[in-house]
Amino acid sequence: MAETCEIRRVVTDKILLLGLLTVVLLAAGFVIAKAPFLDFESTKNASRLWYNRPAEKWTEALPIGNGRLGAMVFGGIEDERLQFNEDTLWTGKPHDYSHPGAAEYLPVVRKLLFEGKQREAEALAMKQMMSVPLRQHAYQPFGDLNLHFPNLQEPSDYRRELDLDTAVARVTYTVDGVKFTREVFSSAVDQVIVVRITADKDGSVNFTANMSSPQPDTSTVTVGKTQMALRGQIRADRHPSGMEGSCLKFEARLLVSTDGGKVKSTNEGLEVNGANETTLLLAAATSFINFQDVSADPAARCEKVIKRVSGKSYDTLRKAHVADHRRLFRRVSLDLGITDAANRPTDERIRTFGKSNDPQLAALYFQFGRYLLICSSRPGSQPANLQGIWNDKIKPPWESKWTTNINTEMNYWPAEVCNISECHEPLFDMLDDLVISGRKTAKVHYGCRGWVFHHNTDLWRGTAPINNSNHGIWVTGGAWLTRHLWEHYQFTGDRKFLAERAYPVMKEAAIFFVDFLIEDPETGRLISTPSNSPEQGGLVAGPTMDHQIIRELFANCIEAAKILGIDGDFRRKLTELRSRVAPNQIGQHGQLQEWLQDKDNPRNQHRHISHLYALHPGCEITPLKTPKLAEACRVTLTHRGDGGTGWSKAWKVNFRARLLDGDHAYKMLAGLITGSTLPNMFDSCPPFQIDGNFGGTAGIAEMLLQSHAGEIHLLPALPTAWLTGNVKGLCARGGFEVDIAWENGKLAGGAIRSKLGSKCRIRAEVPVKVECDGKVVKTTIPEKNVVEFETGAGKTYIISITK
Repeated sequence: MAETCEIRRVVTDKILLLGLLTVVLLAAGFVIAKAPFLDFESTKNASRLWYNRPAEKWTEALPIGNGRLGAMVFGGIEDERLQFNEDTLWTGKPHDYSHPGAAEYLPVVRKLLFEGKQREAEALAMKQMMSVPLRQHAYQPFGDLNLHFPNLQEPSDYRRELDLDTAVARVTYTVDGVKFTREVFSSAVDQVIVVRITADKDGSVNFTANMSSPQPDTSTVTVGKTQMALRGQIRADRHPSGMEGSCLKFEARLLVSTDGGKVKSTNEGLEVNGANETTLLLAAATSFINFQDVSADPAARCEKVIKRVSGKSYDTLRKAHVADHRRLFRRVSLDLGITDAANRPTDERIRTFGKSNDPQLAALYFQFGRYLLICSSRPGSQPANLQGIWNDKIKPPWESKWTTNINTEMNYWPAEVCNISECHEPLFDMLDDLVISGRKTAKVHYGCRGWVFHHNTDLWRGTAPINNSNHGIWVTGGAWLTRHLWEHYQFTGDRKFLAERAYPVMKEAAIFFVDFLIEDPETGRLISTPSNSPEQGGLVAGPTMDHQIIRELFANCIEAAKILGIDGDFRRKLTELRSRVAPNQIGQHGQLQEWLQDKDNPRNQHRHISHLYALHPGCEITPLKTPKLAEACRVTLTHRGDGGTGWSKAWKVNFRARLLDGDHAYKMLAGLITGSTLPNMFDSCPPFQIDGNFGGTAGIAEMLLQSHAGEIHLLPALPTAWLTGNVKGLCARGGFEVDIAWENGKLAGGAIRSKLGSKCRIRAEVPVKVECDGKVVKTTIPEKNVVEFETGAGKTYIISITK
């Protein structure tokens, strides 16, 4: 009954939301496009992943998280497993990764590259210029919460689901006429994972709870009659390099409370018998304070959390959690229509997406990406890593680090446009740390001022080049990350953030390249060397991507300094240097060149297409302003093909959207969902890697709204597969929030809310009229399909189609 009331309330909220938008848009003279819900069951599944059997594999389990604490819920019947993580549990300890004396070899490596002696340059750099140690450390699994339910007969009516709107995982089944329900969520408000077990017959809840860990140095102890603790310390048995200090200590604390029945401690764990319902609260912490200090007491941290929440009822905990989650999640809605395909389990829908009429699965995928970022990146947490916050392996793929030659940046593409800007903050916090490490790397490895960061970092904020010189020496990782600071300002208009947080980091990144850029002896242009084009071609002089990022960084610094009215001499210096950086070039095959030399192979289908950075996420190349370069990008994409890893396909969704090719963007999205998506909707690189989820979500947003080119482009890449629909709450640069409705493949209307009072410039493929407070707004038409108008902060502007 409670579940039915919840579903009806959610449906009512959605109807009211859409109804309000419909009333507003009807007043402007058009009908909002909205595909009707088919039935109650379809409606219930519109925002839910659901399955008719328990998870057998980790990639079938359902993720929950609060930014810091994450868990994978398997939904087992006799044995339930919640595999959990805490975002600061890593191998290693505070450490300086720099290589003393590396800068002495920079001119020698450059000379070798200019002489065409790539192998010799790579060998010397590998020996003298790499990180110490050569590899970084790994994100770790914390433990498992195990629940054993004895003497269960074969269940019926089994259902396992994840409700994106409430961020609650739920398992229901019936045994011998008794319906059992489990709910699990990770509360950002109370910093605990909460498990609730109920039965619709009193006295039917019986189980044993215990904790275990894949970490070798752990123990479990009881704490009173209703608590147990899992304690341990990470072994210092990886990357032996004489590092001083201790590895991380950790503790998890479990509290069990019941309505009716009894709890007792046994050799098997905490045993519950004859309860009507049971609530379990799980806290977890490490000794990590910051990347230079691991002296905290995890036991005291857990004790403080458990003491604070132990007096709260389950309803209180759940209500606070749901309200906090919805404050972020409900800012954006997307309706692409819903069919009876929603009544099938999610894994079946994923397998058949490209062949079935299931537009709502694309909307579910979009919202799942937003859900994952809310769950894995909250103010005060670590940023989302290669696997978000979810990892069950001692030796995870690529150490589950932050890889910054595409992956970490892709994680945060949805943050601003998808209206969850707060989720960006952990990335900015990490940037502050990287500046500290990166200053030393800049000086020790290159003899330069400012700060530099290469293609990977870990909890200890390593910034030196790792793994191998042929791809590890890539000097623009930090410069790329500064784009996120600038983007945050562009979307929010937060001048204080720009002055105090963003510009100082951007300026120091630019100063590094003021010192680092060198004149190419053949062309006289300024180039970046040594570096590489991720992750192919080896160590080179002058990769195209580097130059695109550096030009962008300089341009952003120049504009930021103008806005703040500071650093006139520095602006002039950057302007002069920027004009001398090697430009984009079109090669012999009509492609955008990846290197200074015209040597691209049209049969190369490498997963990285790094030299298209200026198309996306950058904005240097656009079809309307630089059509020849845009066409060269299209040629490059054709050469590279439509395959690749999950994240590569996701990037191609965005590339095609930026080229205004909605049907090809949709083709890439369909390939991403059917070919690179696991049963629980996680992205597969392979193996699991979360970046593709975020890239796919951002790509859908790019298909519906773009604002990188100085205007709000409505439906720039709408595919024919989405003939009718609406989106509400996407964000545009300049401080705008945008609603869009379309019908039969054409814009039907929209609404724009101005947060800052900026001038608004709209591009639409049909003539539009703008109204505010029931009055027609004066507009200008600077070019075909474009209107401009002044806005007032806090005002809403209704966009309707003129006949």
